[in-house]
Amino acid sequence: MKARHAMPFGAELLDEGGTRFRLWAPSAVQVQLLLEPIGGDSRHTMDRVPGGWHELVVAGAGAGTRYRYLVEGDDGEHGAGEVAAGEREAGEREAGEGAAGEGAAGEGAAGEGENAARLPAAPGLAVPDPASRFNPDDVHGASEVIDPLAYSWGDASWRGRPWHEAVVYELHVGTFTPEGTFSAAARRLPELAALGITAIELMPVADFPGRRNWGYDGVLHFAPDASYGTPDDLKELVDRAHGAGLMVLLDVVYNHFGPEGNYLHGWCPQFFNGRHQTPWGAAINFDGELNRPVRDFFLHNALYWVEEYHFDGLRLDAVHAIRDDSEAHIVCEIGQALRDGPGRERQVHLVLENDANQARWLERDARRVPRCATAQWNDDFHHAAHVLASGEADGYYADYIDAKGSALDGFGRALAEGFVYQGQPSSFREGAQRGEPSAHLPPEAFVAFLQNHDQIGNRAFGERLHAFADPRRVTAAYACLLLSPQVPMLFMGEEFAASTPFLFFCDFGPELAQAVTQGRRDEFRRFAAFADEGARERIPDPNEESTFGACKLLWNEREQAPHSERLALTRELLAVRHRQLVPRIEAVRSGGRYSVDEGLLHVRWPLTDGGAWHLLAHFGEHDLELAQGPGRSAIYSLEADAVGVDRVRLRPGAVIVSIGAADE
Repeated sequence: MKARHAMPFGAELLDEGGTRFRLWAPSAVQVQLLLEPIGGDSRHTMDRVPGGWHELVVAGAGAGTRYRYLVEGDDGEHGAGEVAAGEREAGEREAGEGAAGEGAAGEGAAGEGENAARLPAAPGLAVPDPASRFNPDDVHGASEVIDPLAYSWGDASWRGRPWHEAVVYELHVGTFTPEGTFSAAARRLPELAALGITAIELMPVADFPGRRNWGYDGVLHFAPDASYGTPDDLKELVDRAHGAGLMVLLDVVYNHFGPEGNYLHGWCPQFFNGRHQTPWGAAINFDGELNRPVRDFFLHNALYWVEEYHFDGLRLDAVHAIRDDSEAHIVCEIGQALRDGPGRERQVHLVLENDANQARWLERDARRVPRCATAQWNDDFHHAAHVLASGEADGYYADYIDAKGSALDGFGRALAEGFVYQGQPSSFREGAQRGEPSAHLPPEAFVAFLQNHDQIGNRAFGERLHAFADPRRVTAAYACLLLSPQVPMLFMGEEFAASTPFLFFCDFGPELAQAVTQGRRDEFRRFAAFADEGARERIPDPNEESTFGACKLLWNEREQAPHSERLALTRELLAVRHRQLVPRIEAVRSGGRYSVDEGLLHVRWPLTDGGAWHLLAHFGEHDLELAQGPGRSAIYSLEADAVGVDRVRLRPGAVIVSIGAADE
């Protein structure tokens, strides 16, 4: 079985032989194609065709051919090397410890600067293809012609999995294994499947500058980063995942380009719309003049990953930062393209990150089929759980403390209704209203988590939640996560309470690297623990290879206490989920209810047969004894003991899941 996505961009091998090269550069007077045979470059002037396109068919160019473009602007200068104004702010993106803001330390290190390549203007500067399928020598090197049909797929019978079966496992390819490659990650997949994971989500793999990066500084959106392996290596990872019954989702970034290696500002200013400003400079042009080729670039990117690489879906990073005033927002256009394309033949899912809590993008039709997106990362669930487990209430966490000084009410609302903020004012946002009503949405519209790359990496030392929070509360919240009808997500290593941190790391060129390092340390100046310059100097340098190395999982920990105990608990909880909850999720109706009383949380989700899925969790400080609900059938209990015939004693951190009447 072969797979290829036909693109109007980039280098496409032709059935009759040779390669068609195509570049959109509407303001360019001339574009030259530079081929790199042994012994020197070969220049070919490309034909200018309507719509701002430049194209050329080269009969002798086949798979493996290296190439670049030389773009000459209106004034005859080689505009590819121009540096946009304001880029010296690079590296000052928010990177605070938990409370520094919703953005991740590594999600676009460009800060307030433009998305320009950090290179001086130079006559004759050749640039890689923005639609390159592979750049083996990193983002400043030549692109390589790839034959998508060279890989033979073994997943012909794979049709995906329905979303309600998802248990998502987020991983970073470079730190998931000691080798940090696609091939090494593929070898670990059977273990995850045996544990009860049903979907892996790869942090972005689009080509980024240097050898290590979170992935949110990608600049070549169609090219898997060479530090992880080849395009065929990535395809084999997906293929082997499907063989193990695992879905594979890919995190993609359509709100900005990284600060190093993006040459588009210099020779294709039409790719950006200065009318909209973002934390990374001028917004990508989804709604300005000549926006259609730009929109198509990202539409094709979404389809490319799903069709050519067989991904089962995408996670769109920070859609709240995508500026698009079009009648049809690019996010929904992507969702429609996936449904009308590969989604007609198999299960394809679109997951959003959206700080604005816009429930409108999660709406379902009468058959419970998503109209736009399948689900959204539920940051509200995380924030309430984090405050509940750790007591930390700085920055945006302050929004999750109620009048009684507790986060339990917010945690209950997140479990029962999805968003905590459904239109009420946020004190962290100076009273601005946040969110839209979400209680009418089915639970599987929300991806819940206690940890992810953002929330760990936003801390100065990258500590995981279990390293500093109340262990009983962490365990109780963990059980709530895995035994609620929402889609749970674990961050790599969470299943065995990994001791390794997940720090912000990158590998930028010297000038940008210094700005990123200083910017990250300065961001913590506001915190008392880092008021002293010496304390800030202890924050790991993102550009040091040792920072990256410290984040690699230690897989032998799983065999040692206390990691082995957490792994056993994870296996137990996921077994209960798949055996008892998954068969009922499609019967769970929206409109969950919750109550809080003296540290006891009771959440009930109504079922279509008139019953309800009940979850009791005790977050108080002392043992609690209560009557067992009449007619309620217990499915799972943790830290709870029967007392007589009809009563139960809950120790702090206890969780009980049962099926019973909806009105209990």
